[in-house]
Order: sequence, then structure tokens, then C-alpha cells
Amino acid sequence: MPLDNVVFWVFAPIAIAAAVGMLVTRSVVYAALFLVVNFGCIAVMYLVLDAAFLFAVQIIVYAGAIMVLFLFVIMLLGVDGREDLRERRLIAQRPIAIALGVAFVLEVTFAIRASIGFSALAPAGFDKVNEGGNAQALAKVLFSKYFFPFEVTSILLIIAAIAAMILAQRKSHAVTQAEMEAHNAAMEPVAPEPVA
Repeated sequence: MPLDNVVFWVFAPIAIAAAVGMLVTRSVVYAALFLVVNFGCIAVMYLVLDAAFLFAVQIIVYAGAIMVLFLFVIMLLGVDGREDLRERRLIAQRPIAIALGVAFVLEVTFAIRASIGFSALAPAGFDKVNEGGNAQALAKVLFSKYFFPFEVTSILLIIAAIAAMILAQRKSHAVTQAEMEAHNAAMEPVAPEPVA
């Protein structure tokens, strides 16, 4: 049995178990940690497929930076584990999400089938475009033709992170002397009236 198959059959069940655990756990922190395990297993799958650049991106960007950001926001907001998780606003949220997920999978399947099919052959001219390796070809396109959108996206992500921190910041309310006196007056016990 080839080593690729062994690695696949070891890490695929772990990835599926982590994904299921992420969906069924009630703790937000545990869900984020399950997602880290899932990202790690997917990174190993990329390595088995000889996609070293995607392996590095998966580990550095997703399992590293984005998950640290998720955990930072979770800790900053102080999500309570005893929160009620029942759906209140949108009653049909779960069936709509399942229907949209199935529709997305069908759409991707038909798009792949219509454009390149399920063949193992690379498109014509792929070797010339991918000359020098996958990472070099991607860097050449990303930092030449798509340099401006790439930088705009990074700026938007930084702005979103700063905005999340500002919105989550809990501002303390300055208590005035009049408010303290009113609070103390409300808390003083009322003396009973003398009975005649």
C-alpha cells in the first residue's frame, strides 16, 4: 500500500471527526480548537498532493493567524458557555442552511464537470504557466497582475480587525456624585412609622 494512502486514511477520519466535533460542541473555544485540528489535517492533505505552497499557507495563514484572531475575538467578547443556543429570530435557519449547502455542492460539481470534467489531465498550456513551480507561478500572478487587489484586501482585513476591537471594547461609565447619592438614598432602609 502506498504511503499516500496510509496518510490519507489516518488523517481523513481525524479531519471528519474534528469537523463534526466543531459543529456539535457547545463551547465556542472548543469549536475553534476543533477547527484548528481540521485545518491541520487539510494541510497534511495538501502536502500529500505535493502542494507545498498551499500546505504552508494553510498552516501559517489559516491555522495560525486567522485562528489566533478568532480566539482573540472570542476571549475579548467573553462568550459565556451557558448562552442559550436556540434559534429565536429565524426559525427556518437550519433547513435553509442545509438547502444552501447542498445547492453549493451541486453547483461546484456541475461547474467542474462542465468546464474540465473529472479527468486527471492538466489543461493545455499548464506546464508553461506553471514553469518553475507552483509557488513561483502563483507569486508571479499575485504580485504583478493582482497586486493592487491583494493589498486592498490586506488593508480591509486590518481595518476589520481594528473595528472589531473597538466595537468590543467595554467602556466604563463614569459615576457622578449625584448618581452615587441617589443610589445610596435608594438603598437606605426606610424606618417604620411609630404605631400610636
